[in-house]
Amino acid sequence: MKKLLLLGVVAVMAALGAFYGRDVLGLYHLQNYISDSAQAYEADGGPWPHLTDTCVNCHGVKGSSLNQRYPSLAGQPVAYLAGQLQHFANGQRTYPNMGPLAMTLSAQEIDLLANYYAKQQARKNSSFQADPALSSKGKQLVAAGGCIACHGEHLMGHEQFPRLAGQGVDYLIAQLDAFASGKRSEPSGAMKAVTSTLSPGDRRAIAHYLAALAPQAN
Repeated sequence: MKKLLLLGVVAVMAALGAFYGRDVLGLYHLQNYISDSAQAYEADGGPWPHLTDTCVNCHGVKGSSLNQRYPSLAGQPVAYLAGQLQHFANGQRTYPNMGPLAMTLSAQEIDLLANYYAKQQARKNSSFQADPALSSKGKQLVAAGGCIACHGEHLMGHEQFPRLAGQGVDYLIAQLDAFASGKRSEPSGAMKAVTSTLSPGDRRAIAHYLAALAPQAN
């Protein structure tokens, strides 16, 4: 009797396994995926929530933006990132989303964000395809404008000067236009002097060249 009962249980388990096996296996893989993802998340910045979670929608995962309107923060110099957050907080630089957000940050949080993004690897702007003619013209204008003097040999930025290589094309155009019109400024006045001599077409050409430029180490 016991033997028959045991065989019956085995038969039922075998039937259930045959019927639900794929679902059980899928659930097992999902559980492992969630566990691995949670471990990777905590390794990147500690327990949930991260301060950087707020930045992902615009600036992308680990600061690599997939939207041409928003800048990539990955690989930007610490001093530049901290300085811009401070400028947004005190109103020296304005943008609807950034001002209110920056005003909520403490000095320690600004330092944390700046150091986090500065350590991330800058990646190629793979979602953008430059116009070859514009890019060629932009390369000549960048060389003639002496941009490497401030932004570094590979235009990766240093200290208070930002990384330009691989930034979003729409963001670059907007910033060049803002410097040219005086809506945005910086202490040296160099950006105003350079951009004010450029036509809108010149600024677009520079943006195409810079957006397509693959980031590399200085």
